Amino acid sequence: MHLSIETATGAARPSGGDLLGFLDLDRTDRDLFSGRCHLGAPGKAFGGQVVAQALAAAGCTIEAGRLPHSLHGYFLRAGDLSQAVGYEVERLRDGRSYCARRVTAYQDGRPIFTLSASFKSPEPTPERQQPMPEVPAPEDLPDPYARWAVNSPAEYDAAEFRRVVSMRIARPGPRTGDRTPPGVNERLVWMKATEHLPDDAMLHACAFVYASDLTLAPVAALDHEKARVEREGPARVLTASLDHSVWFHRPFRADDWLLFALRSPSGGDGRGLASGQVWTRDGTLVASLAQEVVVRPIRQPV
Repeated sequence: MHLSIETATGAARPSGGDLLGFLDLDRTDRDLFSGRCHLGAPGKAFGGQVVAQALAAAGCTIEAGRLPHSLHGYFLRAGDLSQAVGYEVERLRDGRSYCARRVTAYQDGRPIFTLSASFKSPEPTPERQQPMPEVPAPEDLPDPYARWAVNSPAEYDAAEFRRVVSMRIARPGPRTGDRTPPGVNERLVWMKATEHLPDDAMLHACAFVYASDLTLAPVAALDHEKARVEREGPARVLTASLDHSVWFHRPFRADDWLLFALRSPSGGDGRGLASGQVWTRDGTLVASLAQEVVVRPIRQPV
């Protein structure tokens, strides 16, 4: 039986090469799924797609009305583009309000990624949130993909991402609030799915997770990028995601512009830490995220 992520919540669609196609899964058993990944770094699957497919697999085992509120994953091995990825879901708990799932992604019988995700039913409680920073509108900012294709043509297939995720980058400055403290990398990024997505909250969560993996590693390595620009030399820094965490606070649409306010407070020992908060255009705080990244000279093996 073929399963796209939307069929788990009732909005079936044909598979394709767009973002929805990237999230498509085949259900091979009650808690077993299979998916395909596209290029990320040279010869490797894109980690954000693996996380999104793992969340989609978990979501297919959750009763309607419960949505993810947090996920934590570890990248164990690089994904092989020539093979399908198998996803095995473990049903850890189904409570009255919360339920938990663990998903392991396999290739050749070896785990390449593991995900723990928790889901809950909505409940009304008092609200509070951090305000959104001041930032130029996405329409006032340039498209970064063309510059990336020129500066780092071998690092990523920018055309693949550009087809499914729109992005605009705002440099921190007088219009973006407080100045960046010493020793901290900072970047403000507007992102959204390029296509209109069905009205399915689980689908929008998975699309968000896919896009979020594009944002954090570059912030962790931003100081190396600045040094490279000053030297006018080729990119010589390797980055690879070690883990990925997301906390969902409020409903949102992944096909509307979302502002990712990202910071990396530490780098060293071949690693960098990046985290951030995400707002809708109207200033609603909808998610927080964090990731630790391998950051080392490209001549050294991972």
